[in-house]
Amino acid sequence: MELVSIKRTLKENEEFADEIGCKENLPVTIQYFDAIGYYPPWIGYYAKEDDLLVGAAAFKGRPVNNKVEIAYGTFEPYQNKGYGAMICKLLVELSLKTDPSIEITARTLPEKNYSTRILERNGFELLGVVFDIDDGDVWEWRYVKKD
Repeated sequence: MELVSIKRTLKENEEFADEIGCKENLPVTIQYFDAIGYYPPWIGYYAKEDDLLVGAAAFKGRPVNNKVEIAYGTFEPYQNKGYGAMICKLLVELSLKTDPSIEITARTLPEKNYSTRILERNGFELLGVVFDIDDGDVWEWRYVKKD
């Protein structure tokens, strides 16, 4: 599996325009770039397995106060097949390769679910409940580096 960069504008991303999951996701991602900026590698990606786009991945902006938040998901036809865990792992690896000193975080709904299992399997620990301006109370997670 590989992460394929989402470029800065819709015009530059025409290859994704008709892909499953991208039609709705791509314009939202471009609007997000407009709001927060575009700072590779701290951007959005599509996850590609062989010739299929199976999901999306992102850093929710560049690191701030030495922390970066990740987000990921699989497109409906590919859910519950292990792709989410692989996408999460690739984001962690990219962050560590870019700057190993950065703290990697993630947020989930405040309940046990598929996403929390993905984070646990990828070495994240639950820090507790935090308030997110967009989502209300959520669980915040932190990646624990392996020695």
